Amino acid sequence: MSQDRLSQTLNALADPTRRAILARLSLGETSVSELAEPFDMSLPAVSKHLKVLEKAGLISRGREAQWRPCKLEPEPLKEVDAWIGEYRKMWEARLDRLDAYLKTLKPDGPTN
Repeated sequence: MSQDRLSQTLNALADPTRRAILARLSLGETSVSELAEPFDMSLPAVSKHLKVLEKAGLISRGREAQWRPCKLEPEPLKEVDAWIGEYRKMWEARLDRLDAYLKTLKPDGPTN
């Protein structure tokens, strides 16, 4: 079953380990072994997480001699932000209307 890009991105972001990997990569390129250091898991397990992130387009892996640096790719995150942004606008408009309505219900003087 093929998933659309937004679904792949959200699926990749659903895991806290993958979010932590992305947070580390936001500081700059690094190797798989450096990414694996803070986690209590094997290198193959970390590699599986990296494959999910790579498939979603959230990271890319390069090759420099023996070093295979991982790099954050922000475009899928921008797409998620744009998608969420549409809902943010809708809810902000609804909350603004609710706020305006509640202000019409307030009595003019102090209540005792």
